[in-house]
Amino acid sequence: MVKFFTIWRGSLQQLLGWFQDLRGRSSNFSLKIFIFFCAVNLVFFWWALLTSYPELLVGPKAEEYVLMGFPIAVLGAVFDCLSLLATLFIVERALGSDSNNMFLAYLGIDLAIALLAGLWVLFAFVVSGWLISFMLSLPETMAYRSNLYQGRLSSFLNYPFSPDNLRNLYFGIIMGASALFPSIVHFFLACRSLCRSFKRRPAGSDL
Repeated sequence: MVKFFTIWRGSLQQLLGWFQDLRGRSSNFSLKIFIFFCAVNLVFFWWALLTSYPELLVGPKAEEYVLMGFPIAVLGAVFDCLSLLATLFIVERALGSDSNNMFLAYLGIDLAIALLAGLWVLFAFVVSGWLISFMLSLPETMAYRSNLYQGRLSSFLNYPFSPDNLRNLYFGIIMGASALFPSIVHFFLACRSLCRSFKRRPAGSDL
């Protein structure tokens, strides 16, 4: 098991070094990252809408949902940039930890960030819908928008397997996918390190 953590730490250190080198060589790196996350969130929004609610692209609410994608993308990018900074901080602390338990504890914080992404998606939809309502001269209150999505959340908790709620869940997962990147990377590196530790393990030895 010690070899597994050694390989995992080495892979994470290599990835962190690559990212820091990229950041050092790129001008306006923060702006580029923000634009990148805006584009990712906009693509995810369109994909989620196209695959779960295609009727909204041609019905009376088409203009509203088309416009909503842009503030949602910006708000999503804000969260993703902040979560990236948090992830870099966490990874540095994890690599500097003396014990493997602390290493795992630090990396586990990324799971909490992924959960917060779900709440941020709801916040982004509330704020974006409220803003777009003014652009379309159909002003709504923030309270109305909040109650609308709170109702959808309550409906999901009470009837999680209804078709509409499953579609909403799918939509939320797609919209929060960019915030899952760090957790996905950690999981991938852990699996790859585990496989490598087995390959390098001498026959008959214990982990």
